[in-house]
Order: sequence, then C-alpha cells, then structure tokens
Amino acid sequence: MIRILLVDDQDIFRQGLAALLSVESDLEVIGQARNGSEAIALAMTLQPHVILMDVQMPVCNGVQATREIHQNYPWIRILVLTTFDDDEYILQSLQVGALGYLLKRTPSQDIAAAIRSVSQGYSQLEPTIALKVFSQLKPTQSFSNTYQKLLSKREFDVLKLVGQGKNNQEIAQELFLSEGTVKNYVTTILSKLEMRDRIQAALWAQQNLV
Repeated sequence: MIRILLVDDQDIFRQGLAALLSVESDLEVIGQARNGSEAIALAMTLQPHVILMDVQMPVCNGVQATREIHQNYPWIRILVLTTFDDDEYILQSLQVGALGYLLKRTPSQDIAAAIRSVSQGYSQLEPTIALKVFSQLKPTQSFSNTYQKLLSKREFDVLKLVGQGKNNQEIAQELFLSEGTVKNYVTTILSKLEMRDRIQAALWAQQNLV
C-alpha cells in the first residue's frame, strides 16, 4: 500500500482528489495539509511514501516545504501537482528534491500511475514540463558523437539505462555492478555533462540515446 500525503490550500480540490485516489486499491491518503508548514509537520509524524505538493500556498510554499522535507526525509518521494507551469517553479522544485511535476489538469488515473512510478524512484514529468526542463540543457549538451569523447563505454551504458527509467538497483543488476558503483557512475556522468540532476540526464538520454 502506497501511503500518500496531499498538500494543497484549495480544500475542495484536495478533498476531491482524495476521494478519487481512494478508489485505487493500492493507494491510501493518510493525511492532508493546507500549506507547506503543515506538510513538514505531517511528513515527520506520518512518514508517507509519496507527497503530492502544490507550489503556491500561504505560510510556506511548496518549494520551501519540498526542500526541508527532502533534506530531512530523503526517502519520501515528492510529486508536485499544481496549476502553475512557470519555468521558475518547475526548476526550483526539481532542484530542491521533487521527483516529478504534474499539472492539475492531469487525469486522476494518470496521477495515480505517476504516484506508483514516483514511489519506486522514477521521475514523472508532464510532457509540456519535460520540454521546458529539456530546453534548459546547454546547447553544447545536444551533441551526437561528442559524448564518446566525454564518457567511457561503461558510463555510456549507465546513462542509456538511466534514460530508460531504471533505478540504480536495476542498473546494477543489468550491468553486474554494485549499487554503489552505479551511484558513482551517475555522479561522474552528471559532472562530465554539466547536468544538474538525474532527471536532466534521463531526459537527455531519452532524446539522444534510447
């Protein structure tokens, strides 16, 4: 059972979403918060698997709450669900630890599917959001053969699997490596390609390698 905390200052939307998610046999809404401060407190006491986080809220916004929760409880997955598709909100949320970013117009069944995916450590981005994130990559990163000069064959193999949405454990099993070695490879890849995080690397790999 995936335990979910809903964070949104709009009571009607939050309660409606809770009702829609309650019909899913593997999802359980264990708490609701109206702002980031409440979310931080409930994250500590309830320890949800996934938090659905709005970004623009009173008292403490979603970006601030995401940063604090991710720093203190990195095992809690945070999925932004909001009406705002501003570049600043998107990038800030992903930079401080959100694993995905969806818009409220997303159908409830797709939100449920995203929750399941995020709970397993996979990133989830609305298609239009993914394009915005990808556009932030430096033009020099959109190369064809140049990556062969930057990455070793093993790093290339790891990056390709990252682009397929595989987590470190799955990559380790496929390449017969330890999870720690895979983690080190991912860190090296991000450094060499001057990418901010795993999401950017996955998006780039999807566009160029997969």
